[in-house]
Amino acid sequence: ACLGHCPLGAISIEKREAKAYSETRAMEAMVNKGANTVIAHMKHLKDHDENELLTEASRYLKDNAAVIGFDVRKVISEVNKTKAPSVIQVNAGCPGSHAQSFGNKPSGAFFEPVISQKSELSHWPVQMHLINPSSSHYKNADVLLAADCVAYAVPDFHGTYLRGRKLAIACPKLDQGTDIYIEKIRLLIDEANIRSLHVLVMEVPCCGGLSRMVQLARSQASSDVPVEFTVVNTGGEVIKSINI
Repeated sequence: ACLGHCPLGAISIEKREAKAYSETRAMEAMVNKGANTVIAHMKHLKDHDENELLTEASRYLKDNAAVIGFDVRKVISEVNKTKAPSVIQVNAGCPGSHAQSFGNKPSGAFFEPVISQKSELSHWPVQMHLINPSSSHYKNADVLLAADCVAYAVPDFHGTYLRGRKLAIACPKLDQGTDIYIEKIRLLIDEANIRSLHVLVMEVPCCGGLSRMVQLARSQASSDVPVEFTVVNTGGEVIKSINI
């Protein structure tokens, strides 16, 4: 959370050209850490369908079996018996893109009648690119800033979180031009004089970008406002909630 803006200057970001990744070099460094480390690494490659890298790792072990301090055959056998992952990895680089299945949901007809609650949404638009911080509905309001996916994961989003608040939504991973979001949040604090800001995000790493935007906007604002951060998992359960 501190990478974007460290208030104490303890963290700096250095940009430099990195060497191309080499599985052989990685294995050279890893074999000294023991068989369990190598097994865990190769299972990780297998889980993410990195078959070329897995083949290169296996080739390195076989070619250097005489000087490696553990039984290479047992390592390869252990990796080979690992089952394929139970979900399709859409994007191995981001845990938030991994497919998941929730098997505990009740089955039933699509059009089975249900008792619906009334919507607590009191204004429009709500997407961060479209909202105007100067709009009257944000003046002296309690504001909910929610990641796009939250409302689909939280069963009682309207009743628990939206009731009594004015809404803005955003996706820090897929939205373009999010720099303007920081300024809009600052304007909500300084110009709209909002009473409070509740930030509601998913547990996936990319949602952390929304929290960082709020922290940066708050540091740039001349006024202060109480902020509550709530993180929910993909099943809609609250993981943590903190006030700053």
